[in-house]
Amino acid sequence: MQIDGLFAGKPAPFGPRKAPSSIIKTAVPFLTVTSDGTEEDEQGNKKLHGGPEKVLHQYGLPGYRQLSKAYPSLSGSFVPGSIGENITVDGMDDTRVQVGDIYKMGDVVLQVSAPRAPCNKISHRFGEKNMDRYVGKHGITGWYYRVLETGVLTLNAEVTLIERPVESVSIHDLVTAVFAEEAKHEDLCYYSTLEALDQEWREKCKHKAMRAER
Repeated sequence: MQIDGLFAGKPAPFGPRKAPSSIIKTAVPFLTVTSDGTEEDEQGNKKLHGGPEKVLHQYGLPGYRQLSKAYPSLSGSFVPGSIGENITVDGMDDTRVQVGDIYKMGDVVLQVSAPRAPCNKISHRFGEKNMDRYVGKHGITGWYYRVLETGVLTLNAEVTLIERPVESVSIHDLVTAVFAEEAKHEDLCYYSTLEALDQEWREKCKHKAMRAER
């Protein structure tokens, strides 16, 4: 596998409330990756995005294909980078990538930390109400990375899975469990114990498990 696309953006007024957002990104030849961000990309809402657990966002190409089928009138809009991600790699998607996976991309080493929590900016981006809910329900959110070794990501750099934890879950299965109307208590309890999973998502799983038990 190799890096097929890199994207970066700067905060700009977005959506009906004109709140700062960096969901609009442009293709770039490289990203300079630090432990808590990149020099080329900046988050508009740093309470919800960015930080050491959400340094980079990657989105799978199958997600775009599914959105194109669900929203055929917008199919031409679903192109790499359009949902606000930083990285595109053909061959990686929500069903294959698991929490805690460690990937070497060029000289950068990244670990999958959590899914992206879909927000209404996705709906505003494409002008389709509740698209964010569709993304969550179908487990096509993409995922975040924490950085284990900093460096520069470049187009066409080799991508290799170098480690996968024994106890884990795919991004798709985790997200669909959290967004399901009838969640499985045992699964959610298990997901809440995954050491590699971001604390925020562990709490989501705990709360959902408590509701499922009632």
